[in-house]
Amino acid sequence: QVQLVESGGGLAQAGGSLKLSCAASGSIFRINVMGWHRQAPGKQRELVATITSGGSTNYADSVKGRFTISRDNAKNTVYLQMNSLKPEDTAVYYCSAATVYSYYWGQGTQVTVPS
Repeated sequence: QVQLVESGGGLAQAGGSLKLSCAASGSIFRINVMGWHRQAPGKQRELVATITSGGSTNYADSVKGRFTISRDNAKNTVYLQMNSLKPEDTAVYYCSAATVYSYYWGQGTQVTVPS
């Protein structure tokens, strides 16, 4: 089992920045990929960014150049630095962790960027 706890969401002005954190605990040695997804009201959950245990990253086109995913293996924590925020970034952001056997989700953290 893997437990994920997000923090760092909140309200930001358009053009501003926020940094999300996700602390993993439990069977963390089994985690291959960690990532961030988001779900806006009335929309499906979508991938934002992922990072492998080796540090390879992948981003949705909508956030490339603005968001940066990083991982501190010593702290078992993954981060999402969000810059140049836009109103369309408003959503609940979920941390995820993938092992060979299962996929885990955090509880989500709200990010709001007023228009």
